[in-house]
Amino acid sequence: MEGLKRVPVREQNASERAHNFDEVCLGYSFEEAKAEADRCLKCKNPKCQTGCPVNIDIPRFIEKICEGNVEEAYHVISEFSALPAVCGRVCPQESQCEAKCIRGIKGDAISIGKLERFVADYAREHALRPVVRSEKKNQKVAVIGSGPAGLTCAGDLAKNGYDVTIFEALHEPGGVLVYGIPEFRLPKDTVVRNEIENVKALGVKIETNVVVGKSVTIDELLNEEGFSAVFVGSGAGLPKFMGIPGENANGVFSANEYLTRNNLMKAFTEDSDTPIAAGKKVAVVGGGNVAMDAARTALRLGAEVYIVYRRGEEELPARVEEVQHAKEEGVIFRLLTNPKEILVDENGWVKGMRCVKMELGEPDASGRRQPVEIPDSEFELELDTVIMSLGTSPNPLIVSTTDGLDANKRGCIVVAEDTGKTSREAVYAGGDAVTGAATVILAMGAGKAAAKGIDNYLSSKNI
Repeated sequence: MEGLKRVPVREQNASERAHNFDEVCLGYSFEEAKAEADRCLKCKNPKCQTGCPVNIDIPRFIEKICEGNVEEAYHVISEFSALPAVCGRVCPQESQCEAKCIRGIKGDAISIGKLERFVADYAREHALRPVVRSEKKNQKVAVIGSGPAGLTCAGDLAKNGYDVTIFEALHEPGGVLVYGIPEFRLPKDTVVRNEIENVKALGVKIETNVVVGKSVTIDELLNEEGFSAVFVGSGAGLPKFMGIPGENANGVFSANEYLTRNNLMKAFTEDSDTPIAAGKKVAVVGGGNVAMDAARTALRLGAEVYIVYRRGEEELPARVEEVQHAKEEGVIFRLLTNPKEILVDENGWVKGMRCVKMELGEPDASGRRQPVEIPDSEFELELDTVIMSLGTSPNPLIVSTTDGLDANKRGCIVVAEDTGKTSREAVYAGGDAVTGAATVILAMGAGKAAAKGIDNYLSSKNI
């Protein structure tokens, strides 16, 4: 029936994109976006907005697209989100706003993410910037980290009139948006840098090469530098490993290092100052979005690539779209498989991986069926590179150098869920530094909640 199917989005051909780092998804044209927006049922009780962690007024921005007023659609989105072009590309809309869409009950949900991307790209192409409406306040707030949590918190505080400075440890702002997510999913020079410029246009200042905990401490920011509050959005960049024999061999990377070298330091280019031993036969251990990013990057660097994951396809934590793209491009999935040992040659380099086949047993307390080894099922994969993508945890530097800042046993900062308030007076936190590795949009939601918490705190204290 008419209107049940979403307007398809154009993509690079799989056989071509597997050999370049250009963006895979090409987005909607104006005509396509309007046709997709016109599918919206304009529900009297819209549920899509409740599925958005930053609470974008989805019905209102879609209505503006229907009217052909894309500029106003952008201003609606920018009231709620500092990073619409990013969210439109990397958010798991299928499990959030689109999962709540009434149209999806008897057909395809409205392609909310692709419409958000269209609006944000239109705004960039037409040099639109978010609008600041608040009076300036004579109060300084420090934000640690320029990833999605930090940028969102800083943007919201700036909109409320605060004097905000972001302190970034790396030489370039953007956090995981620049070092973690590959070009073919999230272009840096156009999309990410423009989103950062939008935040700076609100009055936010960004200082790079500042490692909080070494260059300056939170105590010094509050007690000596004149900041009234601090938000910690430093992410979770400390990689996890399996602890199996051979993990210290040459040719074993964390996904963080492999992606950072390629995304931030451009190791994939022929004239790179930091070339990487990319590998010809690569296994990526893990099944999340980061694993898919690492696998698809290795593929573009000329490798034969395996995803090795101990559960089945239905249990893969990566987005369905990312798994499908990886398969189309030629990544080989070795599911229900678990590494036991990385095999090393006489020179200390990876030469293979000893694995065992798995089957799913009884559910555990969380409801997930636990993988169990199948006896006598060991086999070897011939490899020269192994990339471990098993999640990350926060760097302990900030907690260890800040008086009165509590963390849990995983090293994550403990906060009040609705405000981001920590155990330390005037210090708030959010994103991966609190939850461990999670999604961009959840980090943004946490940054937004903390900005509101900081505003309430400073207003009540009359600081």
